[in-house]
Amino acid sequence: MTWLVHIPILLPVLLLLSAVLWPLARLAARTGRPERAARALAAGAMVTAGSSAVCLILVVATLADDVPAIERYGRLSLANGRPLPEPVPDPVAVAATALLLWVGWRVAAGLRRRWAVARELRAAGPVEDGLLVADWDSPRAVAVPPARGRRGHVLVTSGMLRLLDAHERAAVLAHERAHLWRRHDRTTTLAALATAVNPLLRPVESAVCLLVERSADEDAADTVADRRLVAHTIAKVALAAHGPAPALGFGGSSTLHRVEALIRPAPDPLRRGGPTVAGAVAVAALSLAVAAVAVVEFVELFRAWLPTG
Repeated sequence: MTWLVHIPILLPVLLLLSAVLWPLARLAARTGRPERAARALAAGAMVTAGSSAVCLILVVATLADDVPAIERYGRLSLANGRPLPEPVPDPVAVAATALLLWVGWRVAAGLRRRWAVARELRAAGPVEDGLLVADWDSPRAVAVPPARGRRGHVLVTSGMLRLLDAHERAAVLAHERAHLWRRHDRTTTLAALATAVNPLLRPVESAVCLLVERSADEDAADTVADRRLVAHTIAKVALAAHGPAPALGFGGSSTLHRVEALIRPAPDPLRRGGPTVAGAVAVAALSLAVAAVAVVEFVELFRAWLPTG
């Protein structure tokens, strides 16, 4: 016997690792390199959530000892004085099955919502030169990512165009095009899927959404060569919109954090991601190690269940 009895203990360990990402998410909100921090947090969250899902699947798989052929072999082994190992009680495995089905439903529902929003935005009107102007009074702008061979584009409402002057419009378009160029839809989707698997990662998802907005702000500031113009435009749109934009995970971030970051000097482009990136990589590595231990344990358990000839 090795660590077979530890299979159900590994899930709480992964939940603890998820909690380690919380302070990293708070630290990332103040980082000078938001793009690297956003990608690191999203990847770390996805790896941790994926490792949790693997362990949950293995706990469910321990119900295989109730398969007639394996159960019959277990009775024979018991008669020979060698009991069949059973590290997880059946009620725990059944509860894990229900939890796994709930997680699958959350993931599927989240993906359906995102796809529905994307379809609605793509159907808003014709796109010319990567820009779609929707005749909506509410001031909104959103990056619509590519799909099925269609290139991504920026959707801007007529209400937004009326609200802003030419320089502010340029800042908004640069911001949304940065979302497209950096494929922030992928980053936010990873964070959202991780949260669907493990709700404890919700603070990390919120931090990722803020960081991708800040990253696009920095790109817009570089494009228009005026950080204060971008900060002013963000505040002006936020006051007029009276709520988060209906975007693919791009809305709802803190306007105050974004404006404060733009008022500060531009970050050094050669600066590394700092402790947020290092911490997220460490959490991901530990999560993979825990999942690997769980897989090795289950393989040994399954071998013990099989006849030796």
